[in-house]
Amino acid sequence: MNIYCCECKKKIEARLTNGSEIYPHRKDLFKLSFWKCDICHNYVGCHHKTDKPTQPLGVIPSEDIRKARKHLHELIDPIWMTGDMSRKKLYSAISDKLGRKYHAANVRSVEEAREAYKAVLDIKRDQAEDKKALEDHSQSD
Repeated sequence: MNIYCCECKKKIEARLTNGSEIYPHRKDLFKLSFWKCDICHNYVGCHHKTDKPTQPLGVIPSEDIRKARKHLHELIDPIWMTGDMSRKKLYSAISDKLGRKYHAANVRSVEEAREAYKAVLDIKRDQAEDKKALEDHSQSD
């Protein structure tokens, strides 16, 4: 399958493999599917809990981009997991701030990750300001 590889900066013919190759120390992941770039050895997981278990989650990230995505999820996930905003609404708000469709799995550079991170911080700030305005308004009544 042709998948964009962030390290190689081009679409490559990725090889379907499994977790025993990617995570040899994690027996619980052995049966999961992954797409691997045999040029740079980076990989991407698959939508294993769907009816398309070998569909890649997104582009193949470099190690730096993988770390940047992890930081994004650490910022984003608590927002929708606590119910402050639905996941769909949050991703839509991030997309609006960026001016393009956003999904962490399609972040192709550390710069794109930084832009998304800043957009999420803006959304969080806007939420806090809206909440404070509501509290101030209810106290003045």
